[in-house]
Amino acid sequence: MNTKPLGMEGIDFRYLLLDFYKKLGLSENEAMVILMVDQLLRQGNDFISQSDLSFKMNLSEKELDGLMAGLMQKDMLAIDSRGGRLKTSLSPIKEKLYGLFQQAIAEKRATPVAARKAEAIGKVRDYFEKRLNRTLSPLEADTIAAWLDDGYSDEDIKGALESAIAAGRKTFKAIDGQLRMSRKRDDIEKEGYTGVNSRWNKDIEHTIEIARTKWVEDDD
Repeated sequence: MNTKPLGMEGIDFRYLLLDFYKKLGLSENEAMVILMVDQLLRQGNDFISQSDLSFKMNLSEKELDGLMAGLMQKDMLAIDSRGGRLKTSLSPIKEKLYGLFQQAIAEKRATPVAARKAEAIGKVRDYFEKRLNRTLSPLEADTIAAWLDDGYSDEDIKGALESAIAAGRKTFKAIDGQLRMSRKRDDIEKEGYTGVNSRWNKDIEHTIEIARTKWVEDDD
């Protein structure tokens, strides 16, 4: 059963879990159990027991049993026994996470400035998805927002994407490299020096490294 609300098809549940697990009152161990249950469900397993988890995790069956019981009490995990077969379901926590994400988006769009920024991000994101022929992750959308915040225009960003594609490197790291090279070149032409500092380079590279997780396609 698809628990994603309309418009949430491109949002990865695992990203939302890492972003909001603290807000849901989950411990790191509970969040890790949820991630591992999700992984096993994706591999075609219907029912996930503490014994199954113990093969993949450094926690004992007793610890895992307590964690899973706690998650069920918090309505984050469910066991469906309909049809005569036990099935593990993450629908409860997914519904909560998508609700929190929609609430966060609504709050960001509450002001005119935020609405204009969201519109700009949306246009650049749509352009990227069309040219890359895939859906961007939320972290990649955040990277686009960071570029806009740093003063790059939407045309600058689109141009950097086209340059990266032409060079055969359709990655956000390559696109960021194109942007920074362009800014350095412009700064030197205008002022004789560059204002692109190492702190920004480290910050954006850190963001891109996070985005290069297994749920974000890297075309290298």
